[in-house]
Amino acid sequence: MPNDRPIDARPPIAAHPPIGVFDSGVGGLTVLAALCARLPHEQFVYLGDTARLPYGIKSADTVVRYALQAADVLVRRGVKALVIACNTASAVALPALTERYGALPLMGVVEPGAAAAVAASRSGQIAVIGTEATVRGGAYQRAISRRQPHARIRAVACQLFVALAEEGWTEGPIARATAERYLSALVPRASAPAADAVAGFVADTLVLGCTHFPMLRGAIREVMGESVRLVDSAATTAEATQVLLQAQGLLRPASADSVAARSAACASDAARVRLLATDGAERFAAVGSRFLGRGIAPSEVELVDL
Repeated sequence: MPNDRPIDARPPIAAHPPIGVFDSGVGGLTVLAALCARLPHEQFVYLGDTARLPYGIKSADTVVRYALQAADVLVRRGVKALVIACNTASAVALPALTERYGALPLMGVVEPGAAAAVAASRSGQIAVIGTEATVRGGAYQRAISRRQPHARIRAVACQLFVALAEEGWTEGPIARATAERYLSALVPRASAPAADAVAGFVADTLVLGCTHFPMLRGAIREVMGESVRLVDSAATTAEATQVLLQAQGLLRPASADSVAARSAACASDAARVRLLATDGAERFAAVGSRFLGRGIAPSEVELVDL
């Protein structure tokens, strides 16, 4: 862990401080959209570390250092809670974040996703797809096994999905061929290699262990088939965050902001969300619009230096 002085993470004194959300880039905007829908009266500050993405191919030490620096920025802005909307950072850096910011409520995406996968699986055969660092770190595997010790888990790194999602190549022959290459072994068919058939692993639940991957849901569904349950941790993370804040008495009252109350449906109210990035406001706006589900103007994106 870096030796720099820990940030003072005591609860802020502002009447209605925002919730901080961070990711290595724009993928976490899917989590932000779910949070906005689930918590219509809250305000948010989102940081995408676009200058240093992707985290998924970095070493564990580097991911921890980057995650702490990103969280520092949000804590200095007086957030009342931190949501780590990055599977890699949740899988690798959550212990270090907890150690530094123990006074703040912290929520990653791994634990809610694992809980949802166990609840969804009928056979206990669960597949996880994620970045190289997420799969290598084994956080999903451990979280699932804690809840279901007899579960059979197979994890596959699907790094190219990240680039496809950011380029907008989420449908068509390229997306389908990439999904087939990564995922076909998870649902062995008559034409599958004998080794997979002998292993007897046929996933009935697939965890989308990267915030970019829901963008390729159609191609993934084509390969996995209709019977396999897809678990997207964005919605489960938003639900878990609501429960956590409610338990600590930190939810913003519905009557606090009538304008926010009227914008309950989604993240369309730009006044509720402050967007920060470490590089490329124009690209953040262009790519992030697809992930957030609404248009983002480059002028909405504030550049910060970590």
